[in-house]
Amino acid sequence: MPAGAARALGRALRGRAAGSGGRAVSTSWCPVGTAFDVKHQQQQQLRGGAAGRDTGLFGVPELSCPEGFQEAQDKALQESEQLVQKACSAPPGPETVMIFDQLSDSLCRVADLADFVKVAHPDYAFREAAEEACRTIGTVVEKLNTDIELCQSLRRLLADETVMSSLDPETRRVAELFMFDFEISGIHLDEEKRKKAVDLNVRILDLCNEFLIGTHLPNKIDKNVLPEHIRYNFTAEGNYLQVAGLHADCPDDLVREAAYKIFLHSNAQQLGRLEELLASRNSLAQLVGYDTFAHRALQGTMAKNPETVRQFLEKLSERLSKRTQKDFEMMTKMKMKLNPQNSMLMPWDHPYYSGVLRAERYNIDPGLYCPFFSLGACMEGLNSLFSQLLGVSLYAEQTKRGEIWSEDVRKLAVVHESEGLLGYIYCDFFQRPDKPHQDCHFTVRGGRLKENGEYQLPVVVLMLSLPNSARGAPTLLSPGMMENLFHEMGHAMHSMLGRTRYQHVTGTRCPTDFAEVPSILMEYFANDYRVVNQFARHYKTGQPLPKNMVSRLCESKKVCAAADMQLQVFYAALDQIYHGKHPLKKSTTEILKETQEKIYGLPYVPNTAWQLRFSHLVGYGAKYYSYLMSRAVASMVWKQCFAQNPFDRAMGERYRREMLAHGGGKEPMLMVQGMLQKSPSVEDFVDALVSDLDHDFETFIMDS
Repeated sequence: MPAGAARALGRALRGRAAGSGGRAVSTSWCPVGTAFDVKHQQQQQLRGGAAGRDTGLFGVPELSCPEGFQEAQDKALQESEQLVQKACSAPPGPETVMIFDQLSDSLCRVADLADFVKVAHPDYAFREAAEEACRTIGTVVEKLNTDIELCQSLRRLLADETVMSSLDPETRRVAELFMFDFEISGIHLDEEKRKKAVDLNVRILDLCNEFLIGTHLPNKIDKNVLPEHIRYNFTAEGNYLQVAGLHADCPDDLVREAAYKIFLHSNAQQLGRLEELLASRNSLAQLVGYDTFAHRALQGTMAKNPETVRQFLEKLSERLSKRTQKDFEMMTKMKMKLNPQNSMLMPWDHPYYSGVLRAERYNIDPGLYCPFFSLGACMEGLNSLFSQLLGVSLYAEQTKRGEIWSEDVRKLAVVHESEGLLGYIYCDFFQRPDKPHQDCHFTVRGGRLKENGEYQLPVVVLMLSLPNSARGAPTLLSPGMMENLFHEMGHAMHSMLGRTRYQHVTGTRCPTDFAEVPSILMEYFANDYRVVNQFARHYKTGQPLPKNMVSRLCESKKVCAAADMQLQVFYAALDQIYHGKHPLKKSTTEILKETQEKIYGLPYVPNTAWQLRFSHLVGYGAKYYSYLMSRAVASMVWKQCFAQNPFDRAMGERYRREMLAHGGGKEPMLMVQGMLQKSPSVEDFVDALVSDLDHDFETFIMDS
C-alpha cells in the first residue's frame, strides 16, 4: 500500500502516500540480485568507503543529524514565502501553474521525507524531529490552502479562456486540481469560517496521529484471568499479560478467542478519538459545502461519489453471498472435525480454518516454497520482468555515509534502456526493533521538470518486514512475502514511470482507487508460472519450482476467497457509513455490530470494538473500497492485456503510455478506458472480482 504524508499544498500531500537520457551503466552499480543475497560479506564493498563527512539522509545535506529537520523545514518555508509572492504577482499563464508546483514541491520535499522518517528511523530523536516537521508544514499548508490572494492568482488564470485554451491538457488539469484543493479547504468562506476550516484540518491531523498510535498499542490483562496453559502465548509483564495482536494463525482455539476478546476490547480514550475524528471530518466537509465527508473525499476518484461505492459494494456482496455461505460451512465442518466440543464458527476462526482448508486441500506448506524464493532470486525475477515488459533494469548502487538509516538498506538505481536513469528506490526490507510491521511504499521526492530543463528524479522507499537471514544464508521468502514484494514494486514502478511535468501529480499522486491498480496488477504476474519460472530456483540445488506447485498455490488462494472478499466488503461498507451522514444514528460499536452481522455474517462478539484497530480509517477514510475497485481494474487489465503473454513488450509499452505515465495528471477512468478500450461499469467491476474466484478446472480435477 502507498503510504500517506503530512497534509501539504494540494493533492501532492493530500494523496499520500535531469532525464539523464542514454546514461551509461555506472561503475558503482552491481547486479540487483547479488546485492540482496550477499547481505553481510559484500556490505562494505557495496557501500564504498566510510571515510569523509556524513552526506545526510537520502543525500540531503541538512539531515546528517536530527536538528537538520529544523534547518530543512526553515529553508522550505522561506522558499515557499518567496514563491507565494511570485505567484501572486505573476500574470496569468503556464508560469502560474509552474510556480504553484514549485511551491508544492518545496514543502513536499521536506514533509514527504519526514513522513517516512517519523515511522521508520531507528533513532528516536530523528523520529521526533520528523514528526514535528510534518506537523509544522501541515499547519502551514492548511493556511496556504485558505490564502485568498494566492487563490486569486490561480482564479485569474482559470478565468482567462484564451490562456486556458492554449495550455496542454496536463497543465490545465493540474491548475484545476490546485483550485479544487482550495475549494475543499473552504476558500469561498468568510474569514471566520476559513479560520475554522484551518483549525479543523489541524485538529484532524492530530487526531489521525493519536488514533493511529492507539490502533497498535497492546492491551493488558491480569494473568490470572487466563488459563495457565495458554499464558505462555502472551508477553508477561509482572502480574499482567500483554496482548499485542489477534494470534490469528495459532492452532489453539482458546488462544485465538482470548486474543480476539482482549486485543479488541473497547477503550474509552481510543473510542473518544475516533468519534471526534469522524465528527471533525464531517464538520469540515459540511463547512466547505459537502453533504458528508465521503462526498468530499471521493471527488476526482474513479467512483466519483458515495452512491457509486454503495452500489458497487451492494452488488458485490449480493454476488458473493452464496459462495461465502459455502465457505463458512466448510470452515464449520473443519472446526467440528478438529474441535467437536465447540463447533460454532466465530470471527477469530475465519483466518485460521480457511488456512487449514487451503493447506489440506492443496498440500500447501510454505516451508516447501521458501527455498525457491530467495530474496536475491525474487529481485532478479522482477528485474527480468521489468526489462522484458518495460525496458527497465534495476541496479544496486553504492551509498554514502549517512545516506541510509540502517546498514541493511539497499539503494537501487532504476534505468531505462534508452532514457537512462529514471530515479531511485531505497529498499528497507528487514525487520528491526521499533520498525512497523507493515509493507509500504513512501514517496520521498516526486519527479518534475525543473526550471532549468533538467528532470528532478523521483526517490521512493519500499518498506517490508522480512526476517533477517542466518549468516551466510540467503533471505528466503514465503509465497505471501514474495507476492507482497511484487505488490510494493508495482507502486515503485508507478513512481518511476509516472514522469509528469509536475510533481503535484507525479507517480502515485493520483486518486486512491487508481493508485492500487499497478501494485495489485503485479500480484497477477507473481502468480503466473511463466513469470515465476524465470527466477524461482532452489537456493541450494538450482532446481526450478515445479509447475504443479505453482498451480496448487494459485488454486489454494481461491479456497474461502469469497468469505475473505466479503470481509473486505464489510470493512469498506463500515468505512462508508462512518463517513456518511452525521450525526450517526447509533454508536460506532452498534454500527459495527449491525453491519458485521448484515454483510459479513459471523456474529459480533460482545464488548469488542474492532473499529478501534481499523488503522485504515486514517489514510483511507471513506476510501477503503479502493482495494476492491482497484483489484477489479487490475483483473480486467491482466485478463485482457497480459494473460496471453505476460512478457508482451508492446502491451507493456501500452500499459506505460495509457496508465503509468500520467500519474494523477489525467482522470483515472480515462486512463482505464485507454488501456481496456472501454469504460467499465459497476457490473464489470463485480464480474471481474467474482470470476477471479472460479477454480481452474484442470488444476482442480488434478488435485481432487
